Amino acid sequence: MTTATVSGEFNVNLAPIEGYASGQNGINLGRMSIDKTFKGSLNATSQGEMLSAMTPTQGSAGYVAIEQVIGELEGKKGSFVLQHFGTMDKGQDSLILNVIPDSGTHELEGLTGSMKIRIEQGIHYYDFEYTL
Repeated sequence: MTTATVSGEFNVNLAPIEGYASGQNGINLGRMSIDKTFKGSLNATSQGEMLSAMTPTQGSAGYVAIEQVIGELEGKKGSFVLQHFGTMDKGQDSLILNVIPDSGTHELEGLTGSMKIRIEQGIHYYDFEYTL
């Protein structure tokens, strides 16, 4: 098994899609499509969906998402699925972003790991710690 951490940039495009519920009592429920392009040691694209809840309190919200990443991780080809669980409490954010067990395919079969996301000066970065 190899354990490593890789970092790089990614671009993300979120677009609203029709949802089932719209929320009540000041809560705004949303559903969005996710399209990403990862650069660096993770050279891949991803597609997925996000569900979110915005509260009436500025900076307080939550979201969950699933995205399938397809491409190359340090030259190994395949795909895997990331699961997101994020909350914001009056601007203080918490994000858990993990590889779903047994979602790795081809040369990425058996992949486990977690990802951190940073936004610096409007640029999105990932730090992906994984074991393969």
